[in-house]
Amino acid sequence: MDLRDDNSDDMATNSSLDGQMPRKIRFQYEDEDQDETVDEAITESSNLDDDLQMCDIDESMIGGDKTSADYYFDSYSHFGIHEEMLKDMVRTKTYQNVIYKNSFLFKDKVVLDVGAGTGILSLFCAKAGAKHVYAIECSHMADMAQEIVKTNGFSDVITVLKGKVEEIELPITQVDVIVSEWMGYFLLFENMLNTVLYARDKWLVNGGVVLPDKASLYLTAIEDADYKDDKIEFWNNVYGFNMSCIKKQAMMEPLVDTVDQNQIVTNCQLLKTMDISKMTPGDASFTAPFKLVAERDDYIHAFVAYFDVSFTKCHKLMGFSTGPKSRATHWKQTVLYLEDVLTICEGEALVGNMTVAQNKKNPRDVDIMVKYSLNGRRCVVSRTQYYKMR
Repeated sequence: MDLRDDNSDDMATNSSLDGQMPRKIRFQYEDEDQDETVDEAITESSNLDDDLQMCDIDESMIGGDKTSADYYFDSYSHFGIHEEMLKDMVRTKTYQNVIYKNSFLFKDKVVLDVGAGTGILSLFCAKAGAKHVYAIECSHMADMAQEIVKTNGFSDVITVLKGKVEEIELPITQVDVIVSEWMGYFLLFENMLNTVLYARDKWLVNGGVVLPDKASLYLTAIEDADYKDDKIEFWNNVYGFNMSCIKKQAMMEPLVDTVDQNQIVTNCQLLKTMDISKMTPGDASFTAPFKLVAERDDYIHAFVAYFDVSFTKCHKLMGFSTGPKSRATHWKQTVLYLEDVLTICEGEALVGNMTVAQNKKNPRDVDIMVKYSLNGRRCVVSRTQYYKMR
């Protein structure tokens, strides 16, 4: 099977990437027995759900009269997105464990919570002994966070500030710790990372701690014939009509969905690791090579990207993965469909590079370019594809 396109890009150089193969990191949360113990302890000690029921709900505080058009600009004002994040046990319990089990990082410290949402991380920090917590939230959820803080008796410890981090002035000049859950789909979607870096450069004391402090992006390839037919090829014939112009757009938009680990055809390749305590905003735009080696004879329909985050300042390494072989999170995985169906044999390598950059018109969006090539026994292809996360 020859898929060579005379007008396509030249074959990508097959560089040696053996040194970039990811190592499996066993995070603390993966200990099943320990998780059961933590579950029980958290259930007994947390009364947040009960307290929330006591809040006097004012629709104006949560945007009761908002329309879907308003939510495009202020989606985090609606409680539904916060409910999804809070119910993501991998996410929320990891942060809770990091804070409760490493109280030495927070005891008598001044903490800044960037993008506080409902204030859950601020509440964790206050309960762990923080001297004071400044919780910055730009959406109308800041009003609800203020009420939640009051209801739970932490008004003297937690100050909720409503507004953009870049526009707010804190009543102090420095903080000891910055905590934030800034990660978006594909790690970088919504570009909240730059806001964390801004806060770090403006307020974090020398030697201060940013949590989490490491984030890594990975790439693999999958067989996904059935779903690609349903989501992409569907547009070729819609009740007898050709709507393939929509297919082109569908191909450019990465799909956020849960991938079955049995679909994975190749190894997983580390693309980029970011040190949040040291990186600059420009480091979030990058080009990284990859070499994906087939682990069996199969077809490849898509690339899949996912990320890990780590808290390396803890007594023990803690963190979580959003990969298809780990417990599911609300981030799921990011699927980038290929124009070609690649036939690959065990041991053959799909090589290329991925370029990731902020969209110039809307920096919250992400532009992705993938150059890939396969020179196999049954398939020869070289192509460049562009994706836009919107």
